[in-house]
Amino acid sequence: MPGCTISKQIYHKDEIGISVFALAGGTSISAENYEYHKLLTVYDGELEVFTADGEKKKLSVGESILTPCNVSVGMAAGTDTVYLEVEFRKESRMNKVLKAGEVFKLAELLPYQDGKIVNMDLVNDENLKFVIMSFDEGTGLSEHAAPGEALVFALDGEAVIGYEGKEYAIKAGETFKFDKLGRHSVTAVKKFKMALLLVLE
Repeated sequence: MPGCTISKQIYHKDEIGISVFALAGGTSISAENYEYHKLLTVYDGELEVFTADGEKKKLSVGESILTPCNVSVGMAAGTDTVYLEVEFRKESRMNKVLKAGEVFKLAELLPYQDGKIVNMDLVNDENLKFVIMSFDEGTGLSEHAAPGEALVFALDGEAVIGYEGKEYAIKAGETFKFDKLGRHSVTAVKKFKMALLLVLE
């Protein structure tokens, strides 16, 4: 909708929140201060992330930024933009590869390896795991169930997700949800990278 900001919270529990935002071109969200980090990832358009003291970072499709704690941060869109915001508890243990205030691509944080699956925990605490994984073509995870609800964010390539007896194709830019204890598998059709957000109860 022209001139509007639309948001939808898709998960919130135990101080962990996940929301999708759509900002019309020329709109913004004023700088606000939080005691915890937010991971912002752009899915469409371009997002300018700014601080109250004038620092600015531009994010394009596929790029992310981890906002600093206790610093007023706002967002502005020059064109229609869609982004995902994940709020982490202030006690969350984050991998040291993540630097607050730096623009990065999740897909570039770990490499592909021939015939292997590689994973890296980015956030790990008692209520939440945020992991990125790379799969060489033809590799995969056999059917299993997770102890909590999960979101899979496809970052690069293509895969097939088996879920509760059905198969779903997924490619970069798409997202898939698992319910707690939902039986699922992942098979890389081509080289494939994904981020997994698992909420533990």
